[in-house]
Order: sequence, then structure tokens, then C-alpha cells
Amino acid sequence: MTQPCRLAEGGRVDRSAPFWFSFGGLAYQGFRGDTLASALLANGVDVVGRSIDAGRPRGVFSAGSEEPNALVAVAREGRSETMVLATQLELVDGLRAFPLAGRGRLMAPEPGREDRFDRRYAHCDVLVVGGGPAGLAAAVAAGRTAARVILADERSEPGGTLLGAPATIAGRPAMDWVAATVEELQGLAEARLLSRTTALGYYDHNYVVLAERAPTPHVDGRLWHIRARQIVLATGAHERPIVFADNDRPGIMLAGGAQAYVHRFGVRPGKRAVVFANNDSGMATAEDLRAAGVDVAAEIDSRRGEAVVGTTGDGRLASVTIGRMDGSGPFRTVGCDLLAVSGGWNPAVHLFSQSRGTLRFDETLGAYVPDHPFQATHVAGGCNGAFALLESIRQGLQAGAAAASAAGFGDGAAPPPPEIDDAPVGETGSAWFVPAPDPEDEDAWQTHFVDLARDSTLADIRRALGAGLRSIEHIKRYATIGTGSDQGKTSWTSASASAAAFLGQDAGALGMPTFRPPYVPVSFALLAGRDRGDLYDPIRVTPMDAWHVAHGAIFENVGQWKRPRYYPGPGESMDEAVLRECRAARTGVAVVDVSTLGKIDVQGPDAGEFLNRMYTNAFAKLPIGSCRYGLMCKLDGMVFDDGVTSRLADERFHMTTTTGNAAAVLDHLEEWLQTEWPWLQVYCTSVTEQWAVAAVVGPKSREVVGALAPDLDVSAAAFPFMTWRDATVLGVPARIFRVSFSGELAYEINVPGWYGLALWEAIIAAGEPHGVTPYGTEGIHVLRAEKGYPVIGQETDGSVSPRDLGMDWIVSKTKDFIGRRSQSRAELRRPDRRELVGLLPDDPNELLREGSQVVDKPALRPPVAMVGHVTSSYRSAALGRTFALALVRQGRERTGETVYAADGDRAIPVTIADSVLYDPENLRRDG
Repeated sequence: MTQPCRLAEGGRVDRSAPFWFSFGGLAYQGFRGDTLASALLANGVDVVGRSIDAGRPRGVFSAGSEEPNALVAVAREGRSETMVLATQLELVDGLRAFPLAGRGRLMAPEPGREDRFDRRYAHCDVLVVGGGPAGLAAAVAAGRTAARVILADERSEPGGTLLGAPATIAGRPAMDWVAATVEELQGLAEARLLSRTTALGYYDHNYVVLAERAPTPHVDGRLWHIRARQIVLATGAHERPIVFADNDRPGIMLAGGAQAYVHRFGVRPGKRAVVFANNDSGMATAEDLRAAGVDVAAEIDSRRGEAVVGTTGDGRLASVTIGRMDGSGPFRTVGCDLLAVSGGWNPAVHLFSQSRGTLRFDETLGAYVPDHPFQATHVAGGCNGAFALLESIRQGLQAGAAAASAAGFGDGAAPPPPEIDDAPVGETGSAWFVPAPDPEDEDAWQTHFVDLARDSTLADIRRALGAGLRSIEHIKRYATIGTGSDQGKTSWTSASASAAAFLGQDAGALGMPTFRPPYVPVSFALLAGRDRGDLYDPIRVTPMDAWHVAHGAIFENVGQWKRPRYYPGPGESMDEAVLRECRAARTGVAVVDVSTLGKIDVQGPDAGEFLNRMYTNAFAKLPIGSCRYGLMCKLDGMVFDDGVTSRLADERFHMTTTTGNAAAVLDHLEEWLQTEWPWLQVYCTSVTEQWAVAAVVGPKSREVVGALAPDLDVSAAAFPFMTWRDATVLGVPARIFRVSFSGELAYEINVPGWYGLALWEAIIAAGEPHGVTPYGTEGIHVLRAEKGYPVIGQETDGSVSPRDLGMDWIVSKTKDFIGRRSQSRAELRRPDRRELVGLLPDDPNELLREGSQVVDKPALRPPVAMVGHVTSSYRSAALGRTFALALVRQGRERTGETVYAADGDRAIPVTIADSVLYDPENLRRDG
């Protein structure tokens, strides 16, 4: 199959490597080195999509990331992606692409194939964004100082505008200089080049996120997170159009894009052309088109007062109407299938603006340029308004040397630039739009397209102004300009200047809206990286996990941890297994893996005072070797977390938290230390994974622990409840805590994590003569609920106070703490608040549903007043029946009363009881 618009020679494509691809279901041929856009143009494909609102046909408009029209959905090598720019999509054999009407569409991957995305984190001294002349110069200037340099460029090969326009450096083709510079960079030990890599966002502290396309044959994309000491932005510039009636037809493209397709891809973008520009670079396109065999029918320079005032065509441009810049005649019509337009160049200031750098309007360029940087940022080349090649390279060399020096490398002296005979850059004319023939006729502005991606026109801007809007941010939202996938790269300066013109103001009067990441469309799959499927949430396992798996544990997810829920025996149901496990803990000895509990090391001279402020009860005078249960509240006085904290030394404490709240508690501690009490000398370190912990529970636990730590006196007198001891277990240092979440005699043995499995196996062996039984989280819940111990997040939901839980005793009346003031609020002292109680179903075999509403009357016909809800519900071996915990209005005053738990259309009678249903005197716990 021929490519009717492919030049016989020239360009950087490999004509010896043909690729077959399809677009919209039709087959075409291109070459290695093509983008989808260049291959479509080579095959004479005019329409690549439809506009988002009006459904007007649209063609390829540019050659880079500024493309507003050519968005496609892609299937290749078994993977699919939507919202891909055809101008950046490299052609591969077998590529299947589908046009989009400005919107993406979900495409499932082909069977047996999943997209593969990765992420990398990197640090460098100098990050250079942009691989054009300025970026290459900056990278080599910084690299020669031995600074760690990363150069990222969105194209498949460096060179920037030199890839798509003829130029010479030192009397030779400019690409020779590019090749030599790249070779030098590749020879530097501390330099890294990233091609096909687009910077998506520039964040605080010189943190930049970049998307790399197809970095390896086995990875579809890679998201880079780079922190740099200094950053050089050499992101170039985007050519903008001049706005006129019917300026969106296929065949109308930016002049720089037409040049790029000729010089980089060897494609003739039309047979008969008109060039319409307000600057020298745009007008130079005419000579390049002629050299490619294009018949240039007219050269329209707005600086001479000429203009294209309208176009005709069905499916593709057929002719243009030429008149005056004020929209008046005399008019003449010129037949053509290509209109190359240039309204000047907009420096690509998106990243600079994202970094909170300020912009200013340059009257000479008719564009916004960087003004004052906010971070350690240097700007060079087209991004800085330098469009002449020599000046662009000079600025790049200076920026690279300065950045390296600021990072501690070199003396800041820039290398001399190469010899370049630059033609002077002429003035850019102030041509933003060609008025409609009758400016008062609003309908006449309907096809003056400002933002092709959003179908936004000058009529939309005029309506916004007519509605009284003056802020550019308000105009943006009214007219939707710049809200498409291209973020207004080719439209925003024109839109702002046009709005200012309608208001009779200077072109730069309204400013620019906020630029936001991402700079180009990026798939959610790339942002997610490997965090999908089983890897979506990190899976954490304890050191004893292998034993649990080998012994048939059934797991549940608790705060990213895989925790054994129960250990079923042959033919045993969950209820049967849990009853067996709980019975062992109450009558003999059982062991549970509690390594997942949050553990925080709190140190410093003010540690005791800090804990006093964090907990509702006192810790400052806790003796060394003692433990204390503590409750934390937020400022609103509601329960946030609980756990046991032990004093290890005068200035050191060991805090435990709930498994699911470990990170949140550490964040809570740090927030108060860093923002409210920065003068307190306290340091908090998570040690959750440093320690493996097994709790040995039950009346026979003392014998088992005594066998494991023969040098430790484990008697009740020597090792009482709520104390801890250093010990040697298995020949390694251990900490043993005499605490209990089951209400039974219990010891929590802590050893360094890498000894966790050995500890567990030793407990099983030492406990075998006593019938030791492992139990899981379900058993934990049953045992603690029998004792009325609340679980944060189950008995609490952010609206439960200590008093609601019957824990007024733990709230200090003398010291200050977070949430103390709220404890005295009338709302928290209201007598009809819901309180934690036990529920005993009249039928001892009736297991209530957790979450069931509690009501006063057996009739469930609405409306029914809800007086509470069931928080926990279990079968109990110790009680010989089912039971539940619930939050019930004035529940503690109603002990012995009958209420009802709603279950569908059933009202189950239950009796309110004390929340502590087992060993209320704590005789078993205290040993």
C-alpha cells in the first residue's frame, strides 16, 4: 500500500522498516520513527476525530504535546489505552487506533494481557526538563561539574525543535551537535538521559513527577518521582494560532507542525498551501513547504495588514478567504488543502507556574514568560522567551552551570556556546483574532474557535464578558477554555488577550489562569503503578506467618496485615473452631500472634509530660517497669484510640496502639509535637515491625512462660499485673509484659522480629504438655467482649465518648489533655446518650446481627424509634450462650429491661445487662 503524502526522501523515519497499523478499522502503512499522527498524514487521512460538542470534523493540528484534536484510543500488543495523543504515540507494527470525540472511553485489555506499569524514585543534583537545544546545553554544562544530572525529554530522541526544522551549528547540521552532546552526556558517570519522559507536575521542595512511555519491552510505562536540588526548565514553547472564522477545519495546522512533518517525518502535509502568520518563523514555513514540493499559493503576513478571514471545505479545507486584519475587504478566495498558521509562540511555563513561580507579559513576544522563581528553579531557551538558537543554547549553558554551582558543583562559569550564525528574530505582530464581518452579530463569532479541545469560541468569551465576568479564572470556567486534555496550551494566551481586547484593555491585562498537573493526559493505571489487584494495598505479614499458613489458618485483613482469624480442625466450622480456641484460653493455655499491634517508641526529657497531654489519664509519674492502659481522645472529646503504654526508663516509653490505627496515632502524635508543642523535647519512632509478639494466655500460661524464660520469676508476687520485665528467651533479649486483653492471666512476649517464628514454635513446644491452642482474631474478639473491653472502630465510630463506654474513671479531673474541655460540654454530659451495655438474647442460641437496630417495642411497623445498635455479637464457650455488646440510650440505667433487636421483619427480645459478663472481679486476670 502506498503512502501518497510521504516524501521520497528526508525525515528521520526508517523507510526499510514498514509497519502496518489500523485507524478506525482501516489498514494503513507507516515506518519506524513515525508517530501515529505523521503516519496518518502520510496516508492522506484528513479527519482524525470530531469536536467534543459540535461534532465538527477535526484533523491533526500540531506535532507535539500541545495537540488539541488528535486524541485516540489505542490497542497494541494486547494492551489498551485511551486519551493518547497521536502526535506523541510512536508507531509500532500491529497498532490499532480509534478516533475519539474529545472524550476517553474505557477499553478492557485483551484476554491474558494486563498492562504493566512501574515506578521509580530518584534524587539528583540537577534535573533538566526538556531535551531541546537549551536543555541539552544545560545538562552538559551541569554534567561536566560531576553533579548528578537527570535530563528528561518527552520526545523519543533529543533535539527539540532541531528535529523538525533545518539549522546549522558550527557550519554543520544542527543534529550533528545534538548527537555529539548526547554522546558526551552518555559518557558522564553521573548523568542519566530519559527519553519519552514527560514532566507531569512540579511540586514543593523541587519534587517533580514524570511519566516515561514504554521504558522497556516488558514495561508499558514508568512513573518517576524525582527530588532535585536544582531544576532547569527548558520546556520550549508552543506555537499558537490566529483565530478567525471556521479556523478548525482539517487541513489547518500550526506552521511549526507543518515544518516538523516535512523535516522530521518526511511527510507532505498538503498539495497546495497558504501560510498565514504574524512572525518570521511562521512565514519561513513557506520556503520549507516549497522545498517539499508543496505549491504555496499565498503568503499572508498580518504585519502587512493581511488576514485569512474565513475558510470553506467539506471534510477537509478547500479554500481560504483573504481580506484585511480588521475583517474587512477587499476579499479574494484562494483554493488550498493546507493552511499553515502561526500567531507567535507561548513559552511553556506550565511547570514554572506549578512551582509557584510568577509570570509577566512580554509585549515584544506577545506572551507570558517566567518572572520570579519560587523554588530552586532556572529557566532557559524557548521557555524563557529565547527563540533564537544561539541565545537558547547560551541560556542553557548558563542555567546548567548556575544550577550545578548552587548544588555545590563547579564555579558557575558557563562554557562558551558553539558558533551559530543566527538570523535575527523579527517582531511578532499583535494579531490575536480576525474580527467577524459584523462584530455586533453574536452568531458571527460562533466559529471563531479559540480552544479546539473544548469547542470554545470567541462567542463564548463575549458571552462571559456580557455576563459581567472579568476575572480570567471566571471566564475560564464560563467558557471552559483550557479545561480540556491539552490544558489550553495553544489557546490560553489568545483567549486572555482576546478577552482583554473586547474590554478595550492591553493584551496582558487579564493574566493567565492557574496551570495544574498533569501537563499531559496520563492514565490512572500509570499513576497506580503496581498498586493493583493483590498489590493495590500493601500486604503485611508477621514473622510467624509461615507457621500460620502451614497450619491451615483462615486469615482476615486488619489494617493491611494478614492476621489469622481462626485455625479450623478437620471438618470444623468457624463457630466450632472459635469456641474450642476460647475454651482453651479460659481453661488451659492458648497463644495468639499480636505482632501487628502498633508499637511506638517515645523518648525525650518531656516524654512523660507529652503522654500526659495525649492520654486522658496520667503517665508522667508512671514508675519504671510499670504499664498503664491509656485512652486517647480527639479535640471533640470522642475516643480516638487506646492501648497499653509502659515506662522503660526515665525518658523512654513503649506505647502500643490498635492494629488499624497505628499509623494514624503516630501521625496524631507528630501533628501535636510539630505544630502545637514544638518546644517539647520528644521523639516518636514506629517500632511496630521491630518486635514480634506472642501473647500466652490462660490459667496455665505461667508454666509455659516459666519454661521459656527459666531465669525470670513469673510468680504473681514477683511479676504482678501491669508490669514488664526484661528476660532472656531462646538466648536472645526479650521484653515480657504482664498485660491482658482476654481477662485471663496472660504474658505478652516481645522478641526482635527475626526471632518471631522461633519464639512461636518454642511456645507451641513448651505448651504441648498443657494442650496449648493457637487462636486468632475471632477468639480475641470473643474473649475481650466477654470482659466488656471495647474495640476502637467497632464499639466506637467517632461519636462515642469515654463516658459512653463507661470509662469516666479513666478521664482525669485534674490534668489537661487533648479533648478535656469537650468532656464538659452539655452534649457529652446529656443523660440520654447511648451507653455501652451487654445484651443477652432471650433465646441463648440466637446470634444477633452486628449493626442491628435496638428498639423499645416489638412492633417493627414504621416509624420505629431506634434507641441503639448492636456493636459486637458472639457465641461464648465460657457463658454457654450467645451475647452481644451494644450502644443503647441510657443503657446502664436500664439493666434488666427487655428491648428488641431488629432483624428484617423480626424483633428479637433481649435483656440489657452489664457490659462485663465474665469475671467482673478480675480474679482470673490478676492471677
